[in-house]
Amino acid sequence: MIGLDLDGTLLTDKKEITPRTRNALCTAIDRGIIVLVATGRPLSGIPEELLRLPGMRYALTSNGAKIMDVQEGRVIEEHLLDPAPAEKALEICSKYDTLQEVYFDGKSYAPVKKRHLIEKYHRNPNMWEYMRKTRIWVDDVMEMLRRSTKGLDKVQVLFADMEERSAAWEDLLSVRELELVGSLGYNIEINAAGVNKGSGLVNLGRLLGIKREEIMACGDGDNDLLMLREVGFGVAMANGVEQVKEAADYITLSNEEDGVADAIERFALGGGERLCWTY
Repeated sequence: MIGLDLDGTLLTDKKEITPRTRNALCTAIDRGIIVLVATGRPLSGIPEELLRLPGMRYALTSNGAKIMDVQEGRVIEEHLLDPAPAEKALEICSKYDTLQEVYFDGKSYAPVKKRHLIEKYHRNPNMWEYMRKTRIWVDDVMEMLRRSTKGLDKVQVLFADMEERSAAWEDLLSVRELELVGSLGYNIEINAAGVNKGSGLVNLGRLLGIKREEIMACGDGDNDLLMLREVGFGVAMANGVEQVKEAADYITLSNEEDGVADAIERFALGGGERLCWTY
């Protein structure tokens, strides 16, 4: 099995999948390897091109809060964040200049009053249009959370000021029910304690009869760190953060240089032929 982070890993900086990378995915799937996305994004944020890829059956979303059978539209496993600690996290972050999102049932909800301020909080221009298109814009995310009787997939908070982000992180550490990562550097992603991509991949492997040693994962950010440590073979991108590179068994090329394709070809395909180039 191969688990793949999206941003900074499988996707280029322009959020595209190159022909070589698509070919590597297709070839691996054709050879009986389970290939899936392992992302911090909600299900609604996964590119349609990947969801439509023949044989791409599973997806790990919201940093492992949900594992989906996307072909059947079925939740295989979920580890949700209780509303009470989620509300406390939002209250803490409300002291700072932030854009706050809540993820429910594979969709992300954000405050409409800050829709025109995406550029202020999201420092990557390539994410601006993605965010506008994939978020459901509501009047009040806190009120939405308070009305909910079920758990959340994830909370994400984007910060305008890095010092405020550091202060908020310290405040959030006092809430024991939370798991914190920050894959963008200027955000904080909040899951239920113990939730991470690594345990999600290993659990899915167990359900499918795949041993930990038979799982490879590729990633670049701090929400990929435990994933690379948990699986049998961890691959860091050349553009990854240092702690991810240190945890990896191999450092591949960058996401702009088909690093995922290089790793799959090298370790899963043994330099095999390319079967499904598309242009």
